Amino acid sequence: MGSSINIFLGLLIYVSVAHTTIFTSAKVYVVYMGGNDSDDPDEILTKNHQMLVSVHSGSVEEAHASHLYSYKHGFRGFAAKLTEDQALQIAKMPEVVSVFENKRRSLHTTHSWDFIGLVGEETMEIPGFSTKDQVNVIIGFIDTGIWPESESFSDADMPPVPAGWKGKCQSGEEFNITHCNRKLIGARYYLSGYEAENQNSQYDDDPKNKKSFRSPRDSNGHGTHTASTAAGRYVTDMNYKGLARGGARGGAPMARVAVYKTCWDSGCYDADLLAAFDDAVRDGVHIVSLSLGPDAPQGDYFSDAISIGSFHAVSRGISVVSSVGNEGGKGSATNLAPWIITVAATSIDREFTANFEMGNGVKLKGESLSVLQMEAPARIISASIANAGYFTPYQSSYCLESSLNYTKTRGKVLLCRHAERSSESKVRKSEIVKAAGGIGMILVDENVDVAIPFVIPAAIVGKKVGNRILSYINKTRKPSSRIYSSEAVLGSQAAPRVASFSSKGPNGLTPEILKPDVAAPGLNILAAWSPAIGQKLKYNILSGTSMACPHVTGIVALIKAVHPTWSPSAIKSAIMTTASIFDKTGKPMRVDPEGRKANPFDYGSGFINPTMVLNPGLVYDSTSMDHKAFLCSIGYDQKSLRLITRDNTTCEDQPFSTPSNLNYPSIVIPYLKSNFSVTRTLTYVGNSDKKTVWTSVVAPPRGVEVDIVPRRLVFSGYGQKMNFTATFRFSGEPRGYVFGWLQWRNGKVRVSAPLVVRAVPFDLGSGV
Repeated sequence: MGSSINIFLGLLIYVSVAHTTIFTSAKVYVVYMGGNDSDDPDEILTKNHQMLVSVHSGSVEEAHASHLYSYKHGFRGFAAKLTEDQALQIAKMPEVVSVFENKRRSLHTTHSWDFIGLVGEETMEIPGFSTKDQVNVIIGFIDTGIWPESESFSDADMPPVPAGWKGKCQSGEEFNITHCNRKLIGARYYLSGYEAENQNSQYDDDPKNKKSFRSPRDSNGHGTHTASTAAGRYVTDMNYKGLARGGARGGAPMARVAVYKTCWDSGCYDADLLAAFDDAVRDGVHIVSLSLGPDAPQGDYFSDAISIGSFHAVSRGISVVSSVGNEGGKGSATNLAPWIITVAATSIDREFTANFEMGNGVKLKGESLSVLQMEAPARIISASIANAGYFTPYQSSYCLESSLNYTKTRGKVLLCRHAERSSESKVRKSEIVKAAGGIGMILVDENVDVAIPFVIPAAIVGKKVGNRILSYINKTRKPSSRIYSSEAVLGSQAAPRVASFSSKGPNGLTPEILKPDVAAPGLNILAAWSPAIGQKLKYNILSGTSMACPHVTGIVALIKAVHPTWSPSAIKSAIMTTASIFDKTGKPMRVDPEGRKANPFDYGSGFINPTMVLNPGLVYDSTSMDHKAFLCSIGYDQKSLRLITRDNTTCEDQPFSTPSNLNYPSIVIPYLKSNFSVTRTLTYVGNSDKKTVWTSVVAPPRGVEVDIVPRRLVFSGYGQKMNFTATFRFSGEPRGYVFGWLQWRNGKVRVSAPLVVRAVPFDLGSGV
């Protein structure tokens, strides 16, 4: 990190080896002290220093040596190496909201924009609106950095940097101020939190190439990919090894990019993430995009760096977009705070498939990104009969490291298995087969939607096809197969479909808040890449909710360009209420791999529809006061609330007492026992100055009666607000969560909100 990390109170402190041994039993803790009510950074630094001195027995030198960061722009706090006892002492200090360990967060790791409905090379214009002001929108990406030489970040024909920009281009290894331009207008990097947790690391972000950069330069590829997906310039010939060749661009190709590199080989650490948020707020970004998050289950909001940083960013009018996670199972959703836009992943109508032919003439196909192919058929065997040494047939069937016998596998195609929800690398399986002499692989896996860049001719198939192949092998004297190279195929399946890996609701922290909020393309997405790794690729195809997040970020940028005064909540509402729950054939969306009908726990409000977001008609807006009321409703006391907000807010004067009443573009009632009412406020943001009439239409969840009062809302002008009440009555047998929707209609305009209810047996002692 640059010298700014070593400067504390204007002093450069040399810490001897004798003093560093003091901290061998210490850990890095983040001390969060709420909002920032001071315009004097030195005052905050002095206070932080005094607190550290007090827990180091008055030693100024030890206090200096323990310090990593001070947060002094968007919020207050610091990160420091502390013993558990010192952390407990600080937690008891009256000005402290929370103290938590420097936890690690994980990365949630083009035709997609055409599929969504945005066309054009640079303008990405939406009919009826001009998005040319996207040149004044600045997106901050908290990720693995950027590859500045990529064509996606060219500044050709871009106007000067916006006047209000306060960020900087931080020099470092193989990166200097000349790498920034009128497109990439800011770049910073953060190491202290990572270094403190990985003291023996050599910054080996790529274990194969041992290549990393102590600078904003990206040696991972993830940050370059996400930034170009959201805001990359038009590239005339983007492809992956010849696949999916064509022109591609990001959602807001003329928006500005600022990068905050916080993610390294072992992950992204809270202390660094908060430092990035703090700088982004001061620098003047309009949007923060994070394709990363905690593991499920997520902890308390104010013991979570992303929740804290985003709370203070949103309170300053900065939209924050993040991914829901890649754990796939029920209740695995993360980034749960209601002030964040949380994004699930779907497919698009493009697949990467490899055809293969069995010796009996049967032709099949599977997912693959391998451009290699077999020149002739070869013997195919089950990996279970190729076990080596002490490995059992069951173990070798998964093609585990060292499990295959070279004599048995040489020159053959292997049928391997992959454990469901396993983090084991599928690419690595192909490397293992190749090392054992195999010349091809068919991998049987439940998750068949993600295409993989295998190192030999290979394809992924589902269990049904896998069992068919195994039956052929077992019944044939000399079974054979030939695998062909992958090709891009459009329109072979209904799309979008919710990706199997995309984390699902319900919200495990506050079940009254629906998560995810919305879904976007995240499966097999082509975008810019870092040539520092692997095969020196300029572009790559990745899958994950990491790839879905920047699609929504790009749309937020277009909304900001057209409606610069809209609040983050209004922007979120416009995206959610215009989303679709149907695929492109008009049928309800499905979920991979089983093909079940999707519901709001899978996709939130639905699949993004950027052609409608600029004119949603009505929005469910909310303010900082609403978020304060939300915190009161989930149990934050007055002391904590005042520290967080740095004002005289009390929980006695809040507009609601249950989190279901937050003015959110969805309604979730997780504990309905008899009847329950919620209130929502709609704000008119349409184009007409004339009186407009909106009528409610409800598709009630099964076994639940829903009454809307009033059923008609009449707006007379832009910005007018009107309330309605939705009352839910339990009328059937308890059956877990059930789903419906509420729409407000005016002509062809639909303002939709999902309804999610779980009825529980009536308890005479309960008022709900």
